[in-house]
Amino acid sequence: MAVPYGIYDPARNQGFVVVGTSYETPAFAVDAVTLWWKSYRQRMCGRAKELLILADSGGGNSARSRGWPYHLQQKLVNPHRLTVTVSHYPPGASKWNPIEHRVFCQISKNWAGQPLKSFQTALNYIRTTTTLTGLKVRARLLRKKYEKGEKISAQEMKHLALTRHKTQSKWNYTLRPM
Repeated sequence: MAVPYGIYDPARNQGFVVVGTSYETPAFAVDAVTLWWKSYRQRMCGRAKELLILADSGGGNSARSRGWPYHLQQKLVNPHRLTVTVSHYPPGASKWNPIEHRVFCQISKNWAGQPLKSFQTALNYIRTTTTLTGLKVRARLLRKKYEKGEKISAQEMKHLALTRHKTQSKWNYTLRPM
């Protein structure tokens, strides 16, 4: 099983895709974002203290998931002293998310129906994806095993430094370092 999770930086026209080997869970999604931050973004932004994540409302970064903000707090916000604002696209509107039409559609064109017989084949197609406008895509394999159905209690959620926004509070919030 190959599970792709992508990050797109529109300012630099760069994609970063983590290919997991188990399930798309909140823990996997946050590990992918954290891997991107530690590998590339932190070097490019130096001392950046804030990050805006535009996320669709499904899969590992679902707006309904307790695991997504919980793991963001534990794995990205606190260790990197980073304020993270998350804005989720409403259900059914993820097609407006740039990762879909700027990165994943280009990756699909690049491998053009070729069978992905191995992780290395998939990674090679992802890494060789480019466009005339300068898109470059990096890719990493993450072999960590993730279990579906993780439960985050209401008590654990109370310990997050999470502030919901006034507009669409279920979909928009900020996590601050503790």
